[in-house]
Amino acid sequence: MKKPIKGVGRVRTFVVGFAMFAIALMAGATDAAPDQWGKPAAALAEQIAGILGPGQAHLTIRNQSKISADEIPAIRRSLEEALKTHGVQPSGAESANTIRITLSENLRELLWVAEVAEGSEIRVAMVEVDYEVAEAKPIQERIVLHKEQYIASSGLSRWPDPSDEPVLGMIVTKTGLAVLKKDRITPIEMTLAGWMAKSGVALKQRQQSARDPRGVMISSEDGSGFTAFVPGSECTGSFALLDNSSSSNADGWSVNCHASDDPWPIPNVDSTHGSMQVKAFYNAARNYFTGVVAPSVGVDLPPFYSAALIPRSDGAGLLINGVDGKVLLVEAGALKPVAGTRDWGSDFAALRSGCGDGTQIIVSGSGEALTDSLRAYEIPAQEAVPASTPLAMDGTVTALWTVQDGKSVFAAVRKPASQGQEDTYEVDHVTASCN
Repeated sequence: MKKPIKGVGRVRTFVVGFAMFAIALMAGATDAAPDQWGKPAAALAEQIAGILGPGQAHLTIRNQSKISADEIPAIRRSLEEALKTHGVQPSGAESANTIRITLSENLRELLWVAEVAEGSEIRVAMVEVDYEVAEAKPIQERIVLHKEQYIASSGLSRWPDPSDEPVLGMIVTKTGLAVLKKDRITPIEMTLAGWMAKSGVALKQRQQSARDPRGVMISSEDGSGFTAFVPGSECTGSFALLDNSSSSNADGWSVNCHASDDPWPIPNVDSTHGSMQVKAFYNAARNYFTGVVAPSVGVDLPPFYSAALIPRSDGAGLLINGVDGKVLLVEAGALKPVAGTRDWGSDFAALRSGCGDGTQIIVSGSGEALTDSLRAYEIPAQEAVPASTPLAMDGTVTALWTVQDGKSVFAAVRKPASQGQEDTYEVDHVTASCN
């Protein structure tokens, strides 16, 4: 029998012992440094699963934040594993369901937004993420929307126009209201018996009115008059009592209209940048704005349906809703897409509530719905973040515009007719309270 080599047993024992120690050390390191993105991924996956339910979905991730590109594979793994625990199986592009996740950020934290598309329906889930500790917390809705009926064609005495004519704009005057329709401006006064519509002033338009007429009505700075725009015409009005010999006098106030192709003003609710004015040229034949604005914003714009100037960190930004359904933001001379707007309608209005980021965008739902809704959004970066739950409306929202003080919004609503009756219109006053 051969004699064992001296020291071999001790070497083997040392090697095995060292290997076991190394394995234990690695296991301990793994326990001490868990997946950094596990918690926010789990929080977002739980919301996504609540929308989608068990099944397959195509997952895409877009990074628009300060997170390093090297971290994206780890984030994807964390999201996929978290989704699987809820029965959601990430699959190939052939899946009918889609989860589009955008990693963005606001002024305070990271913001992970998931657009969950199930067939034609799109819903949004999101979490805010503390970058240092990767802790997630659900987005808290910052405001609550409220509405009250302001006027309704079915409840007005001497309503001078057919009830199926939509309201295009409205302002509060010294004596009541001034209402803009496609071919008439109507003063409405409050009496002891309620709202009373006056005879109004007819508008002479050069262009034939579009199927869905548009118009803009802006109050003067001192509140003593207004300027109104309809396709091919511009009108100025004064609420001061005038001599009855004035040919343009109508029930105590004067309106003068003339043919005009001048650009229409874009609303600006930001009082800190109140001197900034932008006007947009309107194409009456196509029923949208051409994309040409004055003064120039430093970049070519596509045609759009609606626009608003909103406050940004370096001044005012121009938010537009393109005719292709894409919402874009112009700031610092650059044109940027805004994510999270797939279910926006074509019209929106800015509201300076003082809640949350201070200013919200009030948007109607997309599509033609018999019962529409309004929802408030904030745009901290390039992401539209819901700031309220939807507010149900009693009909289809046909127009939105900001009230003169910027703190509320008027919404024109078409109410479906009963059998044998015509559709009626009302204007609702929409306000916001901090949550």
